Amino acid sequence: MKFFTGLFKKKIKKPATQLDCVIWHLENKKSLTSWVAIKEYGITRLSQYIYMMRCNGYNVVSIDAKMKNRFGNTVNYSIYKLVK
Repeated sequence: MKFFTGLFKKKIKKPATQLDCVIWHLENKKSLTSWVAIKEYGITRLSQYIYMMRCNGYNVVSIDAKMKNRFGNTVNYSIYKLVK
């Protein structure tokens, strides 16, 4: 007899909007970048949702980071974190 391990896993409610996705991600995974937002949620304007969160009282901090791109050029990006 086979047991289905997936049957008893807790179901997670799917976020309804892109803003809900950003809030859920920051609360559960601690940080978010534009690239992760594009890949995981299809959000191309992450800064818009960060701005909306800040206007609604969320304390979101931006950490500036640098890395080399595939052409060897240094590029800047932000890492967003939710401070409780």
